[in-house]
Amino acid sequence: MDPSHSVAPSSSSRIESLLGPKGPFARGLPGYESRPGQLEMAVAVERALSQQHVLLCEAGTGTGKTLAYLVPALLSGRRVVVSTATRTLQEQILGKDVPLIREVLGIEPRVAVMKGLSNYVCLRRLAHFEQSAEAARPSVSRALGTIRSWLETTERGDIGEVAELEQQHPIFPEIVSASDTRLGPPCPYYQQCFVTRMRQEAERAQVVVVNHHLFFADLALRGPHPGRVLPDYDAVVLDEAHQIEDIATDFFGDRLSSASLERLVNDSERSLCLPLLRTASSTAAAPEPLIRHAHQAASAFWRALTPVAPSAQGRVTLEPDAWHGQLEQAWLALDTALEAVGTNLERSATAASDNAALAQALELGARRVQATRDGLASIVEGAPGRVTWFEQGQRNSVLSSSPIDLSGVLRDRLFDTVPSVVLTSATLATGAVRPDGSGSGAFSYVRRCLGLETPGLCIQERVIASPFDFEGRALLYVPRDLPPPGSSEFVRVAAEHIRELIELSDGGAFVLTTSIRSMSALFERLRAALPGRPVLVQGSTSKQALLEQFRASGRAVLVATMSFWEGVDVPGRALRLVVLEKVPFPVPTDPIIRARGLALESEGQSAFAHQYVPTAAIALKQGFGRLLRTHSDYGVVALLDARVHDKSYGRRLLASLPPARRTEDFEQVRAFWAQVGRG
Repeated sequence: MDPSHSVAPSSSSRIESLLGPKGPFARGLPGYESRPGQLEMAVAVERALSQQHVLLCEAGTGTGKTLAYLVPALLSGRRVVVSTATRTLQEQILGKDVPLIREVLGIEPRVAVMKGLSNYVCLRRLAHFEQSAEAARPSVSRALGTIRSWLETTERGDIGEVAELEQQHPIFPEIVSASDTRLGPPCPYYQQCFVTRMRQEAERAQVVVVNHHLFFADLALRGPHPGRVLPDYDAVVLDEAHQIEDIATDFFGDRLSSASLERLVNDSERSLCLPLLRTASSTAAAPEPLIRHAHQAASAFWRALTPVAPSAQGRVTLEPDAWHGQLEQAWLALDTALEAVGTNLERSATAASDNAALAQALELGARRVQATRDGLASIVEGAPGRVTWFEQGQRNSVLSSSPIDLSGVLRDRLFDTVPSVVLTSATLATGAVRPDGSGSGAFSYVRRCLGLETPGLCIQERVIASPFDFEGRALLYVPRDLPPPGSSEFVRVAAEHIRELIELSDGGAFVLTTSIRSMSALFERLRAALPGRPVLVQGSTSKQALLEQFRASGRAVLVATMSFWEGVDVPGRALRLVVLEKVPFPVPTDPIIRARGLALESEGQSAFAHQYVPTAAIALKQGFGRLLRTHSDYGVVALLDARVHDKSYGRRLLASLPPARRTEDFEQVRAFWAQVGRG
């Protein structure tokens, strides 16, 4: 049998009997509605887990995919890792979905949530920080008091629980855990450690819920010199799987940020200046000049990179010949300064040998310094199959060497190693779908990117349509009479179209752009054109605060860029108009996008057809997906990019969208609102 052929659900499936119209969920939950798409997906997941193969499953909005993979996972008898895109979904699974399954099925599933280590307070780093001079500053002292009070009651040590402090508070990076700061059993706080407890719970669990960053951090450790963060597992479910190529890219490259370098030097200073160390050894070199020199060298290094990539340019490719002259000198000076700090940490560890915990902490610090030096040298030297890039931010700058092609790594470490892998999302398919819902090339893009084209790898494919009535409750408006997006007149004409649409819908609008420049220009015009109406813009306050204001208003307009195209859920009437400025093609100058495009063209393939168009199709579906979040939602999606009418790729992009009615005529938009109504 063709390994990619889709298998129809079995009528005798145990999962089907549980989730079906006569099952315990239907009997035990008032208002429960058995969904054919959910059943189809659940059966496919059950088979992937029992028959040990890969499942690619696009499940449209409203399918109920969380239950569709959780119920089979909990009943499989296998240890399953469920990896999600966000911590919010992790909490939903643990706090809502698992208790629901427990109540309905009368089972006591062993489920644990693991977050990235930076979500948990490290008691040792906290103790060291409290002994630093910085801790005496009034604002820092107040924050420490808040944290100490919270630590008296918390069971998990998750900083997300500290409601009194913003998640971006500068104290958190100084006191949270990290893979390169953990001592393990020698740590005097090991038994009290929140990360230790989390890992112990995960070792006892059958289903472990993580996020993609933690999953791929763990996968990257399972290399030539095996290490791990997660317990060993038999199967993995990757939710929001359309994100995993970008996330995995970060963890299989080398990366240095100005923030991480500053933390390294600060931690080294605190370790070397501990009162315990100073009393243990009077021969340890005075650390202050070394630390000061390291800070100065780090600042000079980032300054030397600034002319290469001004902050407004985003990520910029660094060619090998960039590492000459002033930049090379700045790198060598930083390396020399770090070497001196590392040597001092090693000497201090030897001097403190009668205190095992202190010596271990100092040795760990020395290893962190050496790892940073090695990683930076690897970035500077470059390697075949990698692209080096730099991005300067207002608060944090990043230098990285990223793999161009992840397919081989993912094939070797994931698909050839883990018996069962389920990849699901509302947006995975980018091609045609057979009438029976199977792929027929719909998953060719994700297969190529993720290493799923290996002969002999058994892959099942399903495309499950959303149960929502897109044809009856949604309209796609794609006008022809706008200038091209690159035209100098585009923003003015687009803003006028958007104003008219907003007046028809009485607000409740997301205006989603593809760049900060477009966002700012449209925001200014709309704010002036819509006096008396709340017009919000991304960046003016936190994302959560913006969404709360938007929901509470009911008639607001929110102008935002790519971070609002997906992962944002506003059900109900508060959101009834979604304006997509233009087709969200990837930025061609982005170093990774450009390098992958060049690699495709070197193989005789079109980068535009095989990379840009499928990437845009997925992002476009995500943007469209903001509109209908429940059966009762309704509204208009407007795509203000007339190129989809004229260019060869337009039909492919439009075909990837849900089956809403379509029009080019503004009067039909007016008629739609009159028909559907405003309430």
